[in-house]
Amino acid sequence: MPPVSGDLATSIQQGWTGFLDLVSKVVNPDWGALVALIPLLIAPLVALLLLAMLGRWTVFGLLKPRAKVRHVEGARAMERDGDGLLAPPVGAPFSLRTGLVYPFGTARTDDGEDLAVICPLCRVERFAQITTCGNCGLVLNVRRGIEIARPAGPPPGGAAIA
Repeated sequence: MPPVSGDLATSIQQGWTGFLDLVSKVVNPDWGALVALIPLLIAPLVALLLLAMLGRWTVFGLLKPRAKVRHVEGARAMERDGDGLLAPPVGAPFSLRTGLVYPFGTARTDDGEDLAVICPLCRVERFAQITTCGNCGLVLNVRRGIEIARPAGPPPGGAAIA
């Protein structure tokens, strides 16, 4: 039986040595190895942050409200009210004679008729050439937006640019 007790003592000693090695690694760690692990810990966090930002941008890009712009070239027909009578727009130049609403900044029709504008503040009608309302003093000087002019035909030089 003495050899069995020797094996038992050896296994206890090996267990105790393993435990002391584990405690020594916790109490006195290898700082070089731990510093080498820092990039491995930070890289997934950075990747997760980038994924979250990309997901947020994607969701915002899909769900953000879109501006609905309708470009109106030239005059358009004036809307009618419930009784079928012409309903002049507020703040836009119009002509009751032709029943047309003209783009902002237009003061006369092609045949020379002066256009009218209804003041958005006090609803008094005035000529479109006059920028200030005579009743309330509101300055309504709306101009056309950017107009893009391009030449008709190919670019100068005779050949199209490829």
